[in-house]
Amino acid sequence: MPARRTAPATYSRMSEMTLTTPTSAFTVQPLSRADLPVDTVAMARALIGKTLTHERPEGRASGRIVETEAYPVGDPAAHAFIGLTNRNRSLFRERGHAYVYLGYGVSWLANVSSESDGIGAGVLLRALEPLEGIELMRRRRGRERLADLASGPGKLCMALDIHRGQDGLDLCGDSALWLGQAVRPVGEIGVSVRIGITKAADKPWRFFERGSAFLSGPRKLNL
Repeated sequence: MPARRTAPATYSRMSEMTLTTPTSAFTVQPLSRADLPVDTVAMARALIGKTLTHERPEGRASGRIVETEAYPVGDPAAHAFIGLTNRNRSLFRERGHAYVYLGYGVSWLANVSSESDGIGAGVLLRALEPLEGIELMRRRRGRERLADLASGPGKLCMALDIHRGQDGLDLCGDSALWLGQAVRPVGEIGVSVRIGITKAADKPWRFFERGSAFLSGPRKLNL
């Protein structure tokens, strides 16, 4: 397991105003595979409040995961539903690996494989609350407002510079892209239907931190 990784500063609240002033340094304990449930829906919920970090030559960027969607085994909306292909191979790896694909030919989207080796399923990372590398995120996104930096799956990948090159990385290993424990207690977790799909659209498989200023999707789904 990778050693603990120390970050220079964190933020104590979810409002945009308080996020402008860093507080004391914090240490992020990487997630081990044993920390991840061997169940896609349970994992999607468990990842709320955890951290995602990407270390690049130009600097480190990280955030708290505040919104996810589950795409479990047998889900007709899941990429794994059609079976193993060269494109979706990472979804069939043991839980805790990155599956990165180009959505609608426009934006990279990051997922976490979520079942046992050989079983295809995943959790889509939909939104982050920025923690580190905020100026780096602003340059990558071309935006200033904190709430706009990673409040959507495509924005998240752009802010953290995640693309096809990270597909297949072990997020529980010693890679530059990794999952970490929560840096503060998670708030109340909300549940809703998933966003932007037509198959199994009634399933309550979207999870989010209630009250977060960094969520994607319509307001009615974030209550």
